[in-house]
Amino acid sequence: MKIAVIGLGKMGHQFVVRLGDDNHKVIVLDRDSQLVRSAEEAGGIVATSREDVIAKFEGQPPVIWLMIPSGAVEEEIEAWKNLLPAEAILIDGGNSDFRLSKERAERLAEANIDFLDIGTSGGVLGLKNGFSMMIGGNKETAGRIDPILKSLSKPSGAYQYFGASGSGHYVKMVHNAIEYGLMESLAEGYRLLRDGPYNNLDLAAVAEVWQHGSIVESSLNGLAKEIFSENPSLNNIDGIVAQSGETKWSLDIAHELGIDLPAIEASFDVRLKSVEGQISYTTKLLAALRNKFGGHNINPTP
Repeated sequence: MKIAVIGLGKMGHQFVVRLGDDNHKVIVLDRDSQLVRSAEEAGGIVATSREDVIAKFEGQPPVIWLMIPSGAVEEEIEAWKNLLPAEAILIDGGNSDFRLSKERAERLAEANIDFLDIGTSGGVLGLKNGFSMMIGGNKETAGRIDPILKSLSKPSGAYQYFGASGSGHYVKMVHNAIEYGLMESLAEGYRLLRDGPYNNLDLAAVAEVWQHGSIVESSLNGLAKEIFSENPSLNNIDGIVAQSGETKWSLDIAHELGIDLPAIEASFDVRLKSVEGQISYTTKLLAALRNKFGGHNINPTP
């Protein structure tokens, strides 16, 4: 298939490589010329503007996949809405608020443009492991891009259709909220090991044995093992942990529905307090984990 990837950051660039490996034609567009050059070296077809992207589909209905920060999505969608022909597919693969995704789908439908919200997980390990994709929108439209989804899920990822517009981003939102709680539990547990009654426990060895048949075996614990092997004291990590919005949205919805999320809410509060200066070995490990799986700044500006 032919597809355009807009946004060539950590995950967008991996999309270009993975899709190119499966012989899809990938048109690329980004404001950063260095990222564009890197994508071109990986086999991407460089476009110079949105209009050029559309022209490169040579009369076929364009398929545009946005991999950009949630704060930039609204402006980008409006720009494409005014350019795309009927029956084009526009995909938001980032971490947008599902409520906005529902509204955007309605607006685009008025212009006869099909919109899919595809929550995408995999981070910087997606190219190696395959991406996990959660799809909302028209089911027939999702079926039209099945070859793309199959390629992105290789070798061990997965994708699933969940229902009406917004449902893909809703499932991904809850996924990220759970991720906060899991990360917090791991970080707190390793801090208790480090500062407990047995001095100098080898945390890398703990993580290693836990990665073989234990109940807490996981991708996150595997990343913790790498971190402890590389930097057991977590030197040069400030311990400030940013939050990117999805867990706040989850808590907002939970409060509206009267659903208690005590573990997730506590993990969210830890991040807020870290920005205020309440840092520890726990928050340093949280920052290191975010950097490992998502490439996030290990020392963000408070």
